[in-house]
Amino acid sequence: MRIGFIASLVCGALFAADPPLKPEKGFTALFNGKDLTGWTKAKENEDAFQVKDGAIVANGKRSHLYFTGPFKGKAPAFKNFELKVDVMTKENSNGGIYFHTAYQETNWPEKGFEVQVNNSHRDWKKSGGLYNVQDNKEPFKDNEWFTEHIIVKGGQVTVIVNGKKVTDWTQPADWKGPQGNPGRVIGAGATFALQAHDPGSTIYYRNIRVKPLK
Repeated sequence: MRIGFIASLVCGALFAADPPLKPEKGFTALFNGKDLTGWTKAKENEDAFQVKDGAIVANGKRSHLYFTGPFKGKAPAFKNFELKVDVMTKENSNGGIYFHTAYQETNWPEKGFEVQVNNSHRDWKKSGGLYNVQDNKEPFKDNEWFTEHIIVKGGQVTVIVNGKKVTDWTQPADWKGPQGNPGRVIGAGATFALQAHDPGSTIYYRNIRVKPLK
């Protein structure tokens, strides 16, 4: 009985709602930690996204959650930016963070790039990689918060996970997107999206903040 009590305390501490963090200087929060104000669900499997304990929880059949703003009184137009997202994965879970994308009612986003979120899912492409463009094989840990820091300026994309540079890619002048993904190009869209990959995957996203760059 005592062992179960201690385990429940540990579990509760892991998932307890932390006070919303104040974004770093120059950054603006895109998620208020309470509800999905400013975000729009795709029109499929909308129950795949919930807000719980200060985080957006993605669990369910394929769906995507798009930031639709406004941002400082205007429609989202994130071309050059730094985006930071705190993420936690459960075992065997897959997800993703899209940038330069656009709202889409169904299916996988056709525009923009996906930064992978996956530490122990069977897909070998792991967290911090630029999916199908510059993939990462080295996983981080499940059940621990980590930060994906995505920097896009001009044609260069840098992804840093917990201070470690995982991706550093510059779009070639003649780039037309990887085979089967012609919309995976810089400037194809202007906003962000979070991914719910499948019913067996549970991903937590919180402290989503952005800093526009010139």
